[in-house]
Amino acid sequence: MSTPILKARSRLALATRYGRADDAEDARRDLAAAKLEASIGKITADAPPLTDEQRDHLAALIRQGVNR
Repeated sequence: MSTPILKARSRLALATRYGRADDAEDARRDLAAAKLEASIGKITADAPPLTDEQRDHLAALIRQGVNR
């Protein structure tokens, strides 16, 4: 696991145990972002370069929140 993910997990654990609900929610969001960043990095490292349109489309999906 990467250092940003470990730091985010640690922050979430501390916020859950000692913090307020708002702190834990922020920590959950930060952990999700760290995991997404790691996943996107792995995928894009092996993929051919994307077109501008493809990057814009993927960024728009992230901005609006992708629902399963």
